Amino acid sequence: MNIVLHKKTFQELTTDELYELLRVRSEVFVVEQNCVYQDLDGDDQSSIHLWLSSEGKTVALARVCPAGTHMHEISIGRVITTERGRGYGKQIMLHAIDTAIKSFHATRIDIEAQEYAKGFYESVGFKQSSDSFILDGIPHIRMTWTKTS
Repeated sequence: MNIVLHKKTFQELTTDELYELLRVRSEVFVVEQNCVYQDLDGDDQSSIHLWLSSEGKTVALARVCPAGTHMHEISIGRVITTERGRGYGKQIMLHAIDTAIKSFHATRIDIEAQEYAKGFYESVGFKQSSDSFILDGIPHIRMTWTKTS
């Protein structure tokens, strides 16, 4: 199976690509997780969008937000895999961290992680940096990645 990484700014996205990213986000976050929330938050326009595809199908995605948009620090969010257990989540997160470093010179990255996914984010170098809080009706924690020499 050939996995292809796509990386584009909002302005570079075609309407079909944007539609696909928003469709997958809605499918997973709104429908699958039964969570009504405002996905279109105004941060997409300044973010870098990453997604992995296999045979034309989106299998993972994430967005990298510059500091001062979604969070005070550079952040990664909207992390999704549509085919779990195949390592796509880890791949997209490693690409997102690399993109944050190369595009925004990140030495620190913050995320708002769903609490159940703490171990996953720890596996790519994030550490819990807050107590649990409720975001859109789901328990979350803030986690931080810090660049080591």
